[in-house]
Amino acid sequence: MGVISPIETLFLKSENRLLQPRNYSYPLVFHNSRRVANFPCNSFSFSSLGSCSINFPLQSNPILQNGKSTYQWKRYVSESDTNEIYQKKVSIMETLKQANSFIPHAILLSTILALLYPPSFTWFKPRYFVPGLGFMMFAVGINSNERDFLEALKRPDAIFAGYIGQYLIKPLLGYIFGVIAVSLFNLPTSIGAGIMLVSCVSGAQLSNYTTFLTDPSLAPLSIVMTSVSTATAVLVTPMLSLLLIGKKLPVDVFGMISSILQVVVTPIAAGLLLNRLFPRLSNAIKPFLPALTVIDMGCCIGAPLALNIDSILSPFGATILFLVITFHLLAFVAGYFFTGFFFSKAPDVKALQRTISYETGMQSSLLALALATKFFQDPLVGVPPAISTVVMSLMGVSLVTIWKNRKE
Repeated sequence: MGVISPIETLFLKSENRLLQPRNYSYPLVFHNSRRVANFPCNSFSFSSLGSCSINFPLQSNPILQNGKSTYQWKRYVSESDTNEIYQKKVSIMETLKQANSFIPHAILLSTILALLYPPSFTWFKPRYFVPGLGFMMFAVGINSNERDFLEALKRPDAIFAGYIGQYLIKPLLGYIFGVIAVSLFNLPTSIGAGIMLVSCVSGAQLSNYTTFLTDPSLAPLSIVMTSVSTATAVLVTPMLSLLLIGKKLPVDVFGMISSILQVVVTPIAAGLLLNRLFPRLSNAIKPFLPALTVIDMGCCIGAPLALNIDSILSPFGATILFLVITFHLLAFVAGYFFTGFFFSKAPDVKALQRTISYETGMQSSLLALALATKFFQDPLVGVPPAISTVVMSLMGVSLVTIWKNRKE
């Protein structure tokens, strides 16, 4: 026996057309394009079925139809209640989707918190960085499809331009600022080496997510650019470090391949497959990803700052901060105008400028920090990479806010 409570029952629909007399003695309404009968909640007399009344809670016995046992009535909430519930759901979902707009605030808050109270982020150990970055790539993958990546591969000129920005423009700037740090600001040679080391490493996966936030259609192109620079870093980074610093730093080939698989390939493939095979689950997950990504990004930026707080607050900290900010600022600007000059006739030139600007201005400072810790005895070499992790992230998401507002 089915039971319908008076609270949730204001509209009833008969599946078996038992309440469909020609002369309707009760009002009819349309609910989701279906005609349903609107009954008063106290009582109702079914003239076509004999004299009887309905009292709540309404109970109905199943009937046999086509060999199956079914109930005569379906439950419907009132139209006003439906609209209210729907509006609440929409409001919550829109809030979750708009969480990306709080990324600059979250990063600024995590930076201040890491500086004032480092233990708030020291629990986020370096071993969590890979899954943290991988989660961002999953968010990109679940909002993309395989055709986007196939289209990205059809633009080798843009991929090459990103590579030039990553491994030519940025190392030149790194060398210039490394020399300035030592000769003009009289900083230790190890600080200059640290700045140069930052300019020798591959692109940052965070640049893929910032591109996704600004120009979603070019996120696959950004991912391809970063993957190419990361894959070739095993050869290019040791060569650049030998050329700029005078010390050849061997990069673990298998470790680099493993990093690409864990941070880029696997999460993006998982997002694409989820989209293709389980679209309902994918659509249910999507609204929550922006809010979770904001928390994830805050941890990935606050943790390196907290873990290297002693080096950052060293006597040279303020000067290094100034040099690193200027270095990244010029890298962003150079990537933007370099692309505008060579792709001025491209239909999506502005979006491409923003994408390659991210690629040029943001790099894997965590890799530079790992190399500094492993291959240099002087801990000061690791100070510029540690500061760079926070600076390039703050500048990248700030550009996201600026460029998104201009587009709107």
